[in-house]
Amino acid sequence: MKTMIRGEQIVKSFGAGIEKARVLDGVSVEIREGEFVSVMGPSGSGKSTLMYALSGMDSIDGGQVIFEGKELSALPEQELADLRRTRMGFVFQQPTLLKNLNLLDNIILPSMRDNRKNASGLVEKARALMKKTGIAELEKRETAQVSGGQLQRAGICRALMGNPQVIFGDEPTGALNSSAAEEIMELLAAINEEGTTVVLVTHDAKVAARSGRILFMRDGAIVSELLLPRPGNGAKDMDSRVKAVLARMQELGI
Repeated sequence: MKTMIRGEQIVKSFGAGIEKARVLDGVSVEIREGEFVSVMGPSGSGKSTLMYALSGMDSIDGGQVIFEGKELSALPEQELADLRRTRMGFVFQQPTLLKNLNLLDNIILPSMRDNRKNASGLVEKARALMKKTGIAELEKRETAQVSGGQLQRAGICRALMGNPQVIFGDEPTGALNSSAAEEIMELLAAINEEGTTVVLVTHDAKVAARSGRILFMRDGAIVSELLLPRPGNGAKDMDSRVKAVLARMQELGI
């Protein structure tokens, strides 16, 4: 598979003076087109910081991040913002939806900047995505009138509006119960099967077990990775995948 994102010796620190802490300590990593990658590690290991660096959401202090041949740190801010908006999608633990808009309008809003003359086309596309993700009947509901899992589905619809090449997720199931989390992971797996690259940060072995590759971080470095075969059918296959993830975590003391 072709490399989509390449990080080379990424360094990132926070704080200043004696409080300065290096969160990423020369991390190098490649994400290939069509991959489903999870990043795991204890709190403070640098996993979320790595995701923000690879997506260009956060600047780095050293090294390079190259996305589809473009070095992100060399891009003007507007070009970088345009790239994130048109080539990447983001799903967070808490969907950042506006309370005064219904779900349909929330999904459409970020895409209006580039498509003001095609509002009807955006509505049609948003409705198709809502149908695909099982929330078609909720388009007029406000954010306070739906469940956390339904909000997260709306967030995924919004992330998909621009036909992104990669979806980044930071603990996308962290605020959900086990049933809703399973539904969201089924949805992300289906999106990946259609060819979209998925990169998730998670602390949950069940979530990571959906991946094809898991990167384990500790103290600002990738200390191990685990390759998993394509998921099979049934609970037995998932149980074996989860056991493999837990075994590696135990081995690494994570």
